[in-house]
Amino acid sequence: MQQSPHSSQTWSSPASSSTLSATDSAAHLSGLQQTYVVIPRTRPNTPLLDTIDAPTSLKTLSTEELITLADELRLFLLYSAGQSGGHFGANLGVVELTIALHYLLETPLDQIVWDVGHQAYAHKVLTGRRDALSSIRAKAGLTAFPERAESIYDTFGVGHSSTSISAGLGMSLALRYQGRAQTVACIIGDGAMTGGMAFEAMNDAVQQNADLLVILNDNDMSISCSIGGFSRHLAMLWESGYQVDISETGEPVLRQRPNMQAFDRRKRHKEQRDVPKLEDNLFKAIGFTYFGPFDGHNIPELLRVLSLAKQVRGPVLVHIYTTKGKGFAPAEADPVGYHAISKLPAEASPTSGSQNNKSSTKNSVPVLKYSQVFGQFLCDKAAQDDKLLAITPAMEEGSGMIDFARQFPERFFDVAIAEQHAVTLAGGMATQGVKPIVAIYSTFLQRGYDQLIHDIALQNLDVMFAIDRAGFVGEDGATHAGVFDFAFLRCVPNMLIAAPKDENECYQLLNTCYEYSGCTAVRYPRGTGTGASIQRPMQQYKVGQAVVESVIGADNASIKLALLAFGTMVATAQQAAEALVEVLTTDRIATDYQVQVINMRWVKPLDIELLENLLAQGITHIATLEEHMIMGGAGSAVNEYLLNASPTFAISRPAICNMGIPDRFVAHGSQAEQLADCGLDVAGVVSQLQQLLS
Repeated sequence: MQQSPHSSQTWSSPASSSTLSATDSAAHLSGLQQTYVVIPRTRPNTPLLDTIDAPTSLKTLSTEELITLADELRLFLLYSAGQSGGHFGANLGVVELTIALHYLLETPLDQIVWDVGHQAYAHKVLTGRRDALSSIRAKAGLTAFPERAESIYDTFGVGHSSTSISAGLGMSLALRYQGRAQTVACIIGDGAMTGGMAFEAMNDAVQQNADLLVILNDNDMSISCSIGGFSRHLAMLWESGYQVDISETGEPVLRQRPNMQAFDRRKRHKEQRDVPKLEDNLFKAIGFTYFGPFDGHNIPELLRVLSLAKQVRGPVLVHIYTTKGKGFAPAEADPVGYHAISKLPAEASPTSGSQNNKSSTKNSVPVLKYSQVFGQFLCDKAAQDDKLLAITPAMEEGSGMIDFARQFPERFFDVAIAEQHAVTLAGGMATQGVKPIVAIYSTFLQRGYDQLIHDIALQNLDVMFAIDRAGFVGEDGATHAGVFDFAFLRCVPNMLIAAPKDENECYQLLNTCYEYSGCTAVRYPRGTGTGASIQRPMQQYKVGQAVVESVIGADNASIKLALLAFGTMVATAQQAAEALVEVLTTDRIATDYQVQVINMRWVKPLDIELLENLLAQGITHIATLEEHMIMGGAGSAVNEYLLNASPTFAISRPAICNMGIPDRFVAHGSQAEQLADCGLDVAGVVSQLQQLLS
């Protein structure tokens, strides 16, 4: 651990900003704060932080004390992340900015709007949630993102990218209409700024001449590295060697920027071209008053600049540079790897026998994540078919595409945080005789829904969607749950939707949908599979054909239950069927029964031939099971067929039960806790089946 001497200069109040010039503040550049190399396992000593119970507690602190507070807050965040896991690098990068904002603004009267929310942990600590931070992402604990119901300081619920300027503009216009003079500050990252929604909001802010303070936190990263023309533009602003400073009267002043070695990594963007004049930047061209770039870890500089900028009328953008993972050396060196971390594992005791446990699993076959299965398929198929192209909206690592990007760089397209563009881009590609695959999280596909309907399905273009993170996603909570895709996809004509039960089916269904000519989607969950081995060579399944997994009981039973399971709920259905049989036998509720477990495999088209066969067999009870909303889901599709199209259902009239997620947003917790909360664990399914049979 290294520490540089703190400056003795103090900052008495926001009004005293004129006493510290840009030249004077150059003495407060990088190196003031401590850098740590180990995540502490025990609660660190943070005497100054422990006195901060609300932002008002910051108002009496000197600059030196604010710098000390930044050290303590950063160390506390390291400790908390080690206890609970969660977003990491982005939070460490905005410690100084968060302190400066809450020092200068009168929150919660003034409004701070965070984009995405990956970086809001420091904000939570300074707004009365310090002692609860270890509960973040745990069931009944703090949410992973800002949430209005959690705190009066959380002005807007977030989780998806590029929303802050739109929300902040709405607040500003509503405040102006009511004659309320309050500051609205929106903090948005360079990655989030690539989303088209951010530019739509900036365009409107200028049109409305709104009083809006936008702070661009530029760490040269989104979740992966920032890419594209906008990223190059920001890099060139940095490489100009100048900054648009702010005078004491709030006027832009062009000055030479102090040399900051910490940001030399940005030179990789530099190309053989003339660096544009700083006053010709994109934000000024739109109509914003632009200031920057400034060092986002320099507390005195931030206080000076922001205290003046918040007094400038109209839309203002302050451009700061930060280091993702600031203050933790491993995260600074690997910002992608430390975007988020798991909680620290328990330390092994010398007598705990952990050495034996380790050796016992050494030779076992590792269970693949579904994203790894997709990555393997992508590379395998691309080696066979040179028409395959792959698109991702800034989710290269999360979607398992790193190997593909390295092996086939000319066929890999990361379009940044631009889901709408990603979908329509695929449509354009498909018109030219290639086969694009869009790898996207379920929760983010929602953002490209119009494009999916209008630009892909309506034209019946040959595009495949690989939909990751479908179903519950655990600690990230309701903002990231992928529980609506069956409903919003199956109502679209020309769409095929596959739901694999395990890793092998995922691999084969990806191949089946790839070989199909038209609009297809393969929907798979977050995390690891069941351990099923992938069969090669690749197979093609018959589209719309389900599989009978097991039949327990006699064909002449008087009570016959068909359990229709979709996707990864097949394993749960099988366990529940076995447990149900045991209960029925033990309690002697019924001895004349049969239970069939069906792997439906396809949500659209349904296997209607199998459904009719079940009715012909005299099925008395039908239960559907899915990790999706009940309303509009796969079970609804079964109901619709039976009620509206089946020629025999009206005669046999079996009792029907749909099991899935009820009509509410499910709070964060582990995936197992979320499933149990909805009655979708084995015990919950057995209980619902007992009610159905009764």
